[in-house]
Amino acid sequence: MIKIATIAGSDASGGAGLEADLKTFEEYGMYGMAAVTLIAAMDSRHEWAHKVFPVAEDALRAQLETVFRGVGVDTVKSGMLGTFYAVELAAEYLDAWHIRNYVLDPVMICKGAEALNPELNVVIAEKLLPLAELVTPNLFEAAQLAGMREVASIEQMREAARIIAGKGARNVFIKGGSKLHEIEAGTPKALDLLYDGRDFHLIEDELFDTAWTHGAGCTVSAAAAAGIARGLSVHDAVLSAKRFITESLRRSFALNRWVGPGNPSGWRAGHLFR
Repeated sequence: MIKIATIAGSDASGGAGLEADLKTFEEYGMYGMAAVTLIAAMDSRHEWAHKVFPVAEDALRAQLETVFRGVGVDTVKSGMLGTFYAVELAAEYLDAWHIRNYVLDPVMICKGAEALNPELNVVIAEKLLPLAELVTPNLFEAAQLAGMREVASIEQMREAARIIAGKGARNVFIKGGSKLHEIEAGTPKALDLLYDGRDFHLIEDELFDTAWTHGAGCTVSAAAAAGIARGLSVHDAVLSAKRFITESLRRSFALNRWVGPGNPSGWRAGHLFR
């Protein structure tokens, strides 16, 4: 059984964060573990407003000890870290245990909220990008990591990817998806960009007219990490993850009147693995 871990926040609604990661790992046939960095809760009395509760530093360290020393793991994905000590601890354990298969999903925002801590983005870039086999920012996160005012076109995605790779990440996968479609008129596909430090690969798939995309970013990053854990090249892992999220969004659904996730078991109907 392949063991894979996520260092991420918990989404009480179950659609994103470590819950999305663990569901994805399970669909890839892996044993998933989690170190919880924070808990995100939503208030149904105030239009699903987010509240974030960081986990104490000693509690996070104890979880990392369990995962890295107590069980052992060779593939790790991180999501929302939320505090400076969470970034420092993630970097400490990834470095100490020589984790090469590390996927950094630099989650900087809860849906409908401002960036949790803009100053934290600088530390994430400094401490974690050099450790990452793959980093998977969305357009907003790519701009933050690259120090650009915005990333709103394919050319700007290429520019941001070059800058981010220059800061240490070995591969950069910028998730444009439906957002890029909205910006780039006449783009009929969900578009993402993979940069391997030398070549750019534009990755396209079917675009769905759905508002139920909660957790899509977490899911595609987790799927890429799982593909790498399976022994796929980064390029093939990203292609598999793209198919995985496409099938997930094809079967997305409303959770309540505010939010809805994809369906991580949707790949079964798409026969991803034959």
